[in-house]
Amino acid sequence: MGYFTILAAIPGFFLSSLFFMLLWGVIAPKIGLADIGYTTAMLITITLWIAIAPLAAAAGKRKE
Repeated sequence: MGYFTILAAIPGFFLSSLFFMLLWGVIAPKIGLADIGYTTAMLITITLWIAIAPLAAAAGKRKE
C-alpha cells in the first residue's frame, strides 16, 4: 500500500511545483523579489514536503 501511495503523490508534486512557480510569479513583483524557474520551484516544493511529511504522519497516527 505504501508503494502505491508514493506513486500517487508524484503527479501532485509536479503540479504543486507548477502552481508554486505561477503564484510566485504573481506575488514576487509586488514584494520586490525576482521570479523563480520551475526547477527552483521543484526544489522549494520538495523541501517543504520533506519538512511537513513527518508532521502529517505523526498527526495521522495520533487519531484515536
